[in-house]
Amino acid sequence: MNIILDKLSSKNIMSAKLWIEDGSRNDPKNQKGIHQLLSSTMLRGCGPYNNQEIAEIVENSGANLNCDTYEDGLLISLKCVESDAFKLLPLIGWMITKPLLQKDQIELEKDLTIKAIKRQKESTYQLAFDGWRKMAYLDGPYGHDPLGSIEDLSKINKEHILPIASSLIHRKKNLVISGKFPSDVINYIENTNAFKGISKDFTNQSQLYKNNNKFDIISKPQASLCTRSLNTKQVIFILGKTTIRYDNKSDILLRLLSCYLGYGMSSLLFKVLREKYGVVYEAGVYHPIRENQIPFIMHASTTEEKAIITLQLLKECWEKIINNEISPEELNLVKAKYRGQMAHSLQSISQRAEHKAHLLGIGLKKDHDKEILLRLESITSKEIKDAANKYLRAPLLSVCSSKEVIRKISKDWEI
Repeated sequence: MNIILDKLSSKNIMSAKLWIEDGSRNDPKNQKGIHQLLSSTMLRGCGPYNNQEIAEIVENSGANLNCDTYEDGLLISLKCVESDAFKLLPLIGWMITKPLLQKDQIELEKDLTIKAIKRQKESTYQLAFDGWRKMAYLDGPYGHDPLGSIEDLSKINKEHILPIASSLIHRKKNLVISGKFPSDVINYIENTNAFKGISKDFTNQSQLYKNNNKFDIISKPQASLCTRSLNTKQVIFILGKTTIRYDNKSDILLRLLSCYLGYGMSSLLFKVLREKYGVVYEAGVYHPIRENQIPFIMHASTTEEKAIITLQLLKECWEKIINNEISPEELNLVKAKYRGQMAHSLQSISQRAEHKAHLLGIGLKKDHDKEILLRLESITSKEIKDAANKYLRAPLLSVCSSKEVIRKISKDWEI
């Protein structure tokens, strides 16, 4: 386990973020959601503490302790005052080395997760995105939501979770502590019982998990259109393409494109879909940080009457970034937006710690952002256009709407 300290003046507040390699992308077949179930249950008892005792320790300290599941990893988050660091940090260690995983707590978390999935299914946007994700990634590692599926979760029991829990000790881990913390915090972590047994030799285990993920043999999508008919007057469009790894040198070019398309009121989608034509309620770009095959998505919501023109405009915006170079003035603005976006996302000590842990967890250096900002100055419009040509051709479309609108859209869909 790597420990990285990020000393900041933060009025005695400390944020610790532990990134554990592999999240829902490593859910075994027919057990979608098992990492989510494990991460939530680890908070309900570990080491010498049961569920109630952990809650009392954390709440009496006025602290926050969470564990979240992402596609690429699990993230344990602790925020507390400096004086409580040695009281609360062992909880993170116990969650990894000795989670209690009591059956009643597993069943409780299973029920809560299933309810969360049902709430998700009430969102038209979520249904459209789920359709796109299934079409784009098929049964691959990114083909399902980290929450999992109700069908799989209902069959998971403690015996299934135990080997996943045991594997956490051997997985690659990066702990970032930001803010104000005790000077001997590393020595304390390395010598306290809670963290004993955590493997420092994760190479073989890490490679095993990566082999199980099978990103290199994912089948190509068989279709470019996915539709879901609903009893609704709203129309949701999800238009996008799976792209490249975050550590790819061309990733920053796609990030600049995402700023150009969807960041702020000067973005292309806002100017075209909202200001010029006024056809959408909402429009934007989804382009997260992922270790592999990052989705690059434009999304929009509109009315039935404006569905066809909205789709045409989305296609025109997509084709514009492939076929045209951004002007020098637009490029300068996009670069400024990217710098501002990065600064805005790293304002708090928790944001800083999480970002560093995430980058290190997916194999990048802690000064990756500095390298990107230095490179930003020399990036040209031609480089951006070439990247769009290489990675964004032949996008996939997912639509949620009424049957009649879907019939019209299916006829119009040619890109």
